[in-house]
Amino acid sequence: MDALIIAAGFGSRLADLSPSKPLTPVVGVPLIEIGVRQAMEAGITRVVVVTGHRADMLEAFLADLSLRAGIEIVPVRLSDWSTPNGRSVMAGATRCDGNYLLMMADHMFEADILARLMLEDRPTRGVTLAIDRRLDNPLVDPDDATWVKLDDEGRITAIGKSISPYDAVDCGAFLATPELALAIRDAIAEGKPGSLSDGMQRLADAGRAGTMDIEDAWWLDVDDPRAHALAEEMAPWHLARTFAAVEASTFED
Repeated sequence: MDALIIAAGFGSRLADLSPSKPLTPVVGVPLIEIGVRQAMEAGITRVVVVTGHRADMLEAFLADLSLRAGIEIVPVRLSDWSTPNGRSVMAGATRCDGNYLLMMADHMFEADILARLMLEDRPTRGVTLAIDRRLDNPLVDPDDATWVKLDDEGRITAIGKSISPYDAVDCGAFLATPELALAIRDAIAEGKPGSLSDGMQRLADAGRAGTMDIEDAWWLDVDDPRAHALAEEMAPWHLARTFAAVEASTFED
């Protein structure tokens, strides 16, 4: 299965730490490398990365990473990276064959989350979202989180940053089918801006947006300096295999 990683945006809240959000280092390892290696640990064999802001710099790094990590990485450059993130999904999905693991470049996950998510394909679903029902999770920024409302069977009924009430938080990892990009396209045709949440809501309205509860697993959205500091402190413990793989590839070089 392919992974699709969205890495096109500006990342203004991390701009003081790095000129490129995906290249922001955590304990010396860029966020995008952590994401690629997490996908590899879950069983991904090819990664598509949508680039935009500082694309030349990011794509040069990805070319080197592909050699060091031993995995095919396909960059897809978005000409207007200021557009909503659903446009990145549509662009990247054209390079994915069948279902794909959709990830955000600034999110970290214990590998088991992604491995479990890859097994969640159901004929009744157009997408499956990893969710965290721990609404008091201290690692979640409530002002920036995307919230999810669920029905009794765990299907999404509403998703967005401003919905209320809600039952869980969107973890930023999806098992997507080709239906997701089509749903974003249809939302744009209806006059929506074209965010990922716009497409997710269309699938939710059709009863085709499922979820997977990550239960007590660790994840983190590294979106601002506070979260970056938490990542520096916690990631080496929770992502030990990832950092070991980076160290091994560096030693081999």
